[in-house]
Amino acid sequence: MRDPLSKTVTSLAPSGIRRFFDMASTMEDVISLGVGEPDFDTPWHIREEGIYSLEKGRTFYTSNAGLMELRSSICGYLKRRFDLDYDAKEVFVTVGGSEAIDLACRVMLDPGDEVIIPEPCYVSYYPCVVLAGGVPVRLPLDVEDEFKLTPEKLLSVLTDRTKMVVLPFPNNPTGAVMDREDLIKIADIVKERDLFVLSDEIYGELTYGSRHVSIASLPGMKERTVLINGFSKAFAMTGWRLGYAAAPENILSQMIKVHQYVIMCAPTTSQYAAIEAMQHGDADVEKMRESYDERRRFLVHELREMGLDCFMPRGAFYVFPSIKSLGMTSEDFAMELLEKQRVAVVPGTAFGDCGEGFLRISYAYSIENLKIALEKIKIFVDTKR
Repeated sequence: MRDPLSKTVTSLAPSGIRRFFDMASTMEDVISLGVGEPDFDTPWHIREEGIYSLEKGRTFYTSNAGLMELRSSICGYLKRRFDLDYDAKEVFVTVGGSEAIDLACRVMLDPGDEVIIPEPCYVSYYPCVVLAGGVPVRLPLDVEDEFKLTPEKLLSVLTDRTKMVVLPFPNNPTGAVMDREDLIKIADIVKERDLFVLSDEIYGELTYGSRHVSIASLPGMKERTVLINGFSKAFAMTGWRLGYAAAPENILSQMIKVHQYVIMCAPTTSQYAAIEAMQHGDADVEKMRESYDERRRFLVHELREMGLDCFMPRGAFYVFPSIKSLGMTSEDFAMELLEKQRVAVVPGTAFGDCGEGFLRISYAYSIENLKIALEKIKIFVDTKR
């Protein structure tokens, strides 16, 4: 019998995040700090809208692009929160932000087109580029640069085949952000070299000490940017599986065309709940952000107290401490910590080879759980000195 499987698919490695999560789920009494899922319930008024939509019998398909009321509400939200001007025809609703990433790669890349992927970063960009026939170009970022994408680094990997640059900021796993001044320098290069940007802004609401700036808000960049966002992180709506893309109409129409064939539309119940989130959820986001900020400062302080260098994240809800002083690989540290102390973290190599020597620890968990986990991590670290 011939091999039934695609060599492109079988060559892809499984997600390193899910691997540790799956291992932890088979063990008893594990404190998992590995998955980026808020510990908050979806705010009640948002859940109530979802329930009400079911009670009203709104169980039909929506248009492929999503409910017009939701798309209009997203436009209002983007203007209110990030000073972005989009029309409803430039926005469409997806099954999570990951679907939007996949669709953007599929409709924008031809075989051989190169995509710059700054790392460490979320695990989906590389496989989405490969599955679309593109060529992913890994670009390691440095803690000395606060894990930002610098003009010098970007220029060092550009070729005549480069078509797209991924901007994964605020960043998972490092918590790095790009300020307006940083983005202006990148935007100048993008325009000069006639490139496009895939800007994943799913953590845009979760920044500390400064307001998130989208590269799409800069002059000449809206027409070159596919903006990815969603409801999972800021509104604690992971299981609702809802995201969206905002992009020039010529790109968006092709994304919707693929979406028509493989998805049809995002879940109707989730869309009605999301309208409520867009229109009346700002206070909920602020409350959750304040809690994350408290956890962020606590976690970094405690890790530094136990002798681990730790970059102070300015966004998202992860810290990315260095364990290089212990002489262990990230994989070995994470595996032994799980086995001996029943604490699950993610090795930095799950986010690219340049993550070696680091760990990702999520603070989307209560202070109480973080305290218990940190006590166990300290015990483990002390045995390795």
